[in-house]
Amino acid sequence: MDHGKQQAPAHYEAGEGCLTTLIRIPVRIVVLVIVLPVRMVWDALVMGARAADRTLLRPLGRALSWLLATLVVIPTVWLYEAVLTPLGHALLWLAAAVFVRPWVALWRYVLVPAVRYGLVVPVVWLYEAVLTPIGHGLRRVYRELLAPAGQGIAAAVGWVLTALFVRPVVGLWRYVLVPLALAASWLAEHLIVRPPAWAYRELLTPLGHGITWLLELLARGIAAVGSGLWAAVVWLVLTLLVAPLGRLYRRVLAPVGREIAAAFGVAWRIAGYISRAVGRAIAWLAWHLIGAPVTWVCRTVCTPVGHFVRDAVWAPAKRAAVEAGRAARAALRTARETVARARRDAWRALVGGPRASEPREPGSPLARRLGVTQQAMIVPSAAPEPEISSLGEKNAEWG
Repeated sequence: MDHGKQQAPAHYEAGEGCLTTLIRIPVRIVVLVIVLPVRMVWDALVMGARAADRTLLRPLGRALSWLLATLVVIPTVWLYEAVLTPLGHALLWLAAAVFVRPWVALWRYVLVPAVRYGLVVPVVWLYEAVLTPIGHGLRRVYRELLAPAGQGIAAAVGWVLTALFVRPVVGLWRYVLVPLALAASWLAEHLIVRPPAWAYRELLTPLGHGITWLLELLARGIAAVGSGLWAAVVWLVLTLLVAPLGRLYRRVLAPVGREIAAAFGVAWRIAGYISRAVGRAIAWLAWHLIGAPVTWVCRTVCTPVGHFVRDAVWAPAKRAAVEAGRAARAALRTARETVARARRDAWRALVGGPRASEPREPGSPLARRLGVTQQAMIVPSAAPEPEISSLGEKNAEWG
């Protein structure tokens, strides 16, 4: 009996009774029936989305990216590099040549020299040669004449003003107004200030203390009564409202919510197992009904046909296209060389080319020509060289 008491049933959880365990299984069955179609639809949508992404969206994205790069990015880059950049440089140079450089030249070569030599230099000369000596002379006159005279006049006027206005006012203030003010302040202190201060200190302050004590006692009594009433109200609310609601939440709502959440979790996992099993069965049927025949047809029919088309049609066509491209490139190269040769010939015909050196007979070192020494001219065997160039050399020089 002790061994039976120590071992609890395996299918019961701690703190749960038989009723909870009996209700749990039907609830989970009902939830599984509700959740199974939703899980199968979810798995079907997930597999469809993955297949669509693998077979349609990725190739479509790559095709759209290639099309965007071919139709938009590459032409835009070429337009920017080959057209807009040179055009911008040209417009920048033109704007600088039209708007900036004229004003810079006007400032540097017109306004600055005009202001410097027409205004600054004359003003500096006027200041140094005229105004500075005049200022020095005026400062010397002020220091030697006007300043001593002004100091004497200011001292005399100050003494007169002090004797006429300051000393009478100081005597009136010191000997008349100050004694009168002291007497008035003594009378005001003894007749006006001290009686109210005495009344406040001896009468009003004790009376205020007594009233404050009475009000404090009254407030303490009211606070005691209010705290008792508040404690009674709090006890009633806790006993009649909070405790039943807490017991209802703890004993009913929380277990029901946990069971429903656990039932949905278990049902979702079981529905996943069932959905995967159904998916495997559908995949097995699709492979044996569609995939295997299509694979057999592709391996036994389409592959030989594709190899035949590749070897018999595509390879000769590719070789012919390559040969045609080579012939076209050779023709274009020949045409470019012909055009370049014709352009060089036309340019040579218009402006002339480099002087062509004609073959000449080897001249003897003893031949007579202009500018040689007298000893070479008197050699008997020296034959004279022509001193005038021939017609062909002249024509070659003039092109």
